[in-house]
Amino acid sequence: MSIKKQILKTKPQANVTFQLPAEAAEGAEKVTVVGEFNDWDTTATEMKKLKSGDFKATVKLATGKEYQFRYLIDGQKWENDWDADKYVPNQLTFEDNSVVEL
Repeated sequence: MSIKKQILKTKPQANVTFQLPAEAAEGAEKVTVVGEFNDWDTTATEMKKLKSGDFKATVKLATGKEYQFRYLIDGQKWENDWDADKYVPNQLTFEDNSVVEL
């Protein structure tokens, strides 16, 4: 998994690319990245499936903040990003959320 951050020079924003590798999403038809930046809407940010089997999406986010997020695989299985900047306990389950810091 990986998170790439491209800070924009002209605005307080960054293009953040989330990528879930094929081995984490084995056999998946659909993956969405769900987090604070899209109000935890499970359908808002669908990731594109690459030829490699990885799933990828780029989101514009304001800098100077941090955002909790997770990946939702086929609407059923939650997965964290192994390369997240940190992890924090979520308020609904005993699992952690991934965090990207800008």
